[in-house]
Amino acid sequence: MNRLKGKVAVITGGALGLGRATARRMAEEGAAVAVTDVLAAEAGALADELTGLGFEACHWPLDVSKEAEVERVMDHVAQRFGRIDILVNNAGVAGVNKPTDQITEAEWDFVQGINVKGVFFCTKHAIPHLRRAGGGSIINLSSIYGLVGAADAPPYHASKGAVRLMTKTDALLYAGERIRVNSIHPGFIWTPMVEGFVHGQGDDDAARVGLAALHPLGHVGEPDDIAWGCVYLASDEAKFVTGSELVIDGGYTAR
Repeated sequence: MNRLKGKVAVITGGALGLGRATARRMAEEGAAVAVTDVLAAEAGALADELTGLGFEACHWPLDVSKEAEVERVMDHVAQRFGRIDILVNNAGVAGVNKPTDQITEAEWDFVQGINVKGVFFCTKHAIPHLRRAGGGSIINLSSIYGLVGAADAPPYHASKGAVRLMTKTDALLYAGERIRVNSIHPGFIWTPMVEGFVHGQGDDDAARVGLAALHPLGHVGEPDDIAWGCVYLASDEAKFVTGSELVIDGGYTAR
C-alpha cells in the first residue's frame, strides 16, 4: 500500500480506461494524484471518488495538445501538492482507420497533436518540476503498434512509434538528473477506445472472439494490467530502469 508514498503523480487522460485504473492504483499505493482530462466532469467524479476513499486527489481539465494549458496545469499541480514526481502520458486518440492515401492533413494532424505533441508538451513542462523534486519518473503510453505494424490506422501507428523513440531520447537526456523515462506497450485492453473498435466491426461477439485470439494468452487485457505496470515504473522498485519498453500484450508481439 505504500509503494508510492509521498509521491505526486500527474496522469493525463485520467478520467477513463487506462488512466482511470492507473489513478486508482497509484492512489492506493500512497501517491497524491492529479487526474487531468478533457472530460472534466468524469475526471472530477473520479477525483471525488478517490477523495471519498481517503486518498489525496484533485482534477484539472486539460487538452494536452494546447501547450499553454499544459504549462498552467503542471504549475497548478505543483502549487497544490508541493511537487511533481511522476508523469503518466496516457492521453491519446485512435484517429481514423483509412489507407494512407485517403487520410486528410487534418485527420493526420489531429492524432499527432494529441498523441505526439501532447507527450512533448507534458514532458517539457513537467521536467522543471521533476528537476526541483530531485528526480522522478515519466511513463509514456505507447502501444504494441509502436513496436510492430498492422494494415490499419496509419496516423495512430506513426504516433505510437514516435512516442517510443521520444522515450528513449528523453531517457538519455535526463538520466543524469535522476529523471527516468520509460514506455509501456499495451496489447488490446478493454477500454472505451477498444470497445469502440469492436463496435466498428459490426458483429460484436465475433469481433471480441477474434480480438482475444490475437493474443497467445487467449484473452484481451484489463486496465489494471497496465496500471500495475505504471505503478512499478513510478516506484523506487524501478530505480535502475530507464529508456525501457515494458510490453504488456498477452504475447501479441512474441510471434
